[in-house]
Amino acid sequence: MGKVIAIANQKGGVGKTTTAINLSASLGVLDKKTLIIDADPQANSTSGVGFDPQTIENSLYHSMVNGTEPNILETSNPNLFLLPAHIDLVGAEIELVNLENREYIMKGIIDQFKDEFDYIIIDCSPSLGLITLNSLTAADSVIIPIQCEYFALEGVLKLFNTINIVQQHLNKDLDIEGLLLTMYDSRLNLSNDVVEDVHTNYPEMVFNTIIHRNIKLSEAPSFGATIIMHDANSKGAVNYLNLAQELLQKNESVELIED
Repeated sequence: MGKVIAIANQKGGVGKTTTAINLSASLGVLDKKTLIIDADPQANSTSGVGFDPQTIENSLYHSMVNGTEPNILETSNPNLFLLPAHIDLVGAEIELVNLENREYIMKGIIDQFKDEFDYIIIDCSPSLGLITLNSLTAADSVIIPIQCEYFALEGVLKLFNTINIVQQHLNKDLDIEGLLLTMYDSRLNLSNDVVEDVHTNYPEMVFNTIIHRNIKLSEAPSFGATIIMHDANSKGAVNYLNLAQELLQKNESVELIED
């Protein structure tokens, strides 16, 4: 049965979608059948793996609101599949609010195909609304990206509180997979200070892998490509492959491959 991991942070611009796309692609390269669920109305994960959200006729929105069969698409990346999003997903918050067990709708969808994948990665929206709540209720664990910039820890405690509420009332088995430091620039004292602060405050929760600022990571989405397909030799690709290996080592006791 596949492990469901939500990538969540209500603060925007922290590398959440970049992580969802490229961690998933890296897991695929490492022979793990992986699905990205795009749970963000901006649909950046959908476009980031090569699909035009405007042409998607059956998206996560339709499965959640209308109960249609999940539309799982095969991408050009090895072992990587997508359940796409559409801008209509922004309206799901209102349309679902009066439904019974509304927090469990996404879990019901995922349960239909969970056995078919090794890993299911949910790209959450930058909010703590009903769709994100659905994502956390459906997930086995959550990865929290934290950018190495000013106000890096802003909002993390709020997200921790939300996770605690989910654990108490909706999903007692939800774990924090780890905190992921992103947008790191070794030349900046600020980046190094943030790394030190996060390790000091959450020493047992931080991934060893740090995602560096990398121009190839920034330009890959404009080509509708993951970093693996855009430039497999770039620093960004190496970072996310290392993260995928670290995740597999933690969950499956897979031996790490040295750079």
